Amino acid sequence: MFDIGWTELLVIGIVALIVVGPKDLPMMFRKLGQFTGQARRMAREFTSAMEEAADEAGVKEMQKDLRAMANPKQMGLDALKDAADLGDFTGGDSKPAKPKASANAGPATQKLAAERAKAAEAAKPDAASTETGTEDSAP
Repeated sequence: MFDIGWTELLVIGIVALIVVGPKDLPMMFRKLGQFTGQARRMAREFTSAMEEAADEAGVKEMQKDLRAMANPKQMGLDALKDAADLGDFTGGDSKPAKPKASANAGPATQKLAAERAKAAEAAKPDAASTETGTEDSAP
């Protein structure tokens, strides 16, 4: 709370000894201790009353719900679960969708997409012949 070191406390004690006097100093420290104890009790009572009011209002439940909604780990897991439910990670016979040429794509993009499609079609018969073993082999 206060950043008071031993040297500061020593200076305060010496000044209090000089100002109050040695006879009244113990009584002053006793009153000071009683005052700080009473202030701490009041602060504890206030804190407990505020926590009790918050519990009655359901603030802790809302706080728990908000923390659960804002949890980045949970959001990432939900996204993965949703993607898996859509079939993106099933590993089954589902084929990935072929990208469609966008209507907004420029002529160079459309030309490149057409060339790639032709190259893919040309590579299919070569791949099929090597899989079946019908490729001509030189003796």
